[in-house]
Amino acid sequence: MVSPFFALRLFLVLDFVGKAEKYSSRLQWCGAFAPTAMLERRDDLLEWLAAVNRFAEKVREFAGGPNHHMDAFSQILSGVQLTGAVFFRAEFSAPWGLSTPTAKTMAATAGVGTEHLVVLYHLVIDGGAVIELLDGQRTELNPGDIVVFPHGDPHHMSSGGGEQQFPNYGINAKIEARDLSPLRAGGGGDVSRFVCGYMSCDPHLSRPILSGLPPVFKVNIRADSSGLWLENSILHLVEEAASGRIGSDAMLAKLSEALFVDTLRRYVASLPEQQTGWLTGVRDPIVGKSLALLHGRITHPWTIENLADEVGISRSALVKRFTRYLAEPPMTYLTRWRLRVAARSLERTARGVAEIAAEVGYESEAAFNRAFKREFGQPPGRYRSDHRSLPA
Repeated sequence: MVSPFFALRLFLVLDFVGKAEKYSSRLQWCGAFAPTAMLERRDDLLEWLAAVNRFAEKVREFAGGPNHHMDAFSQILSGVQLTGAVFFRAEFSAPWGLSTPTAKTMAATAGVGTEHLVVLYHLVIDGGAVIELLDGQRTELNPGDIVVFPHGDPHHMSSGGGEQQFPNYGINAKIEARDLSPLRAGGGGDVSRFVCGYMSCDPHLSRPILSGLPPVFKVNIRADSSGLWLENSILHLVEEAASGRIGSDAMLAKLSEALFVDTLRRYVASLPEQQTGWLTGVRDPIVGKSLALLHGRITHPWTIENLADEVGISRSALVKRFTRYLAEPPMTYLTRWRLRVAARSLERTARGVAEIAAEVGYESEAAFNRAFKREFGQPPGRYRSDHRSLPA
């Protein structure tokens, strides 16, 4: 599949120019789309890609611009196998409401593989909505807000008109049938328009990012030109994909990934300085650089001494600072990360245990086996047979 690194750097859009048939999209279409008035005429795909490229050339302005503090963030995202998709685009008139089950249930309905984690999102185009989790936590949404459910929590989304039972609107049938017809429903009042979708990602490699996120969060993407460009591009490509234009679905998948990454970066930027966790750790100049080094050179025989030398701080200060954010010292973190990468390889490749051990920095297969069993409760061979996702 196309590398998800595009989702962060956008310049890989160029790979699609003249190659629309080469890259088969893994986008899972399972919703309905209402017509938009985005453009009076539809651009040729190559013209649209050229516009994407012009935006990509301004990548330093994208969501505030990447910097060295975000290198670890970039490196993890380059390997989590993000796959973007849209469930449906809807126009609901008040009063309206719908209940969304767990992400696993939605993924099963949409025919998405269970080997990936699924993150749900809703992007409000016009109007508003109220999100309520099962524990009663409420989140109000306004135009330009994107709300993300990192752990796929079930929730209710409505016009906020109080306790009321609403029909399903035939959403499940549309998802199962891949019905792309417009979805319009509700009581005839004020209209809200939104796009709903999901991101699937590797369960091992995405864990550092997702584990530090709350059950639900929102950001507004209309605060700057890059967010507006993403929103308008997605709306246009939703229409393009629904019309069957070649390459539009693949482009929408990639832009959905860019939207997800942009949303994460905006959320991280909004976190208070005293916040701890992986996501705030990457903002810290010392911890962020340490994480970038560990992720970027996973096979290097790291010690706390040479890592401290690389980042320009004493060993004790590095351990204290790293532990403040991630609740464990650097070498413990590195061991866990190496073993997660190894577990992913065991599940998805046919490479031998010794080869995988070497790929994650272990010179001794025996040492790797012992560390793996401590982390996952079973030796690598048994783990592979229990979790194999490739045909035998």
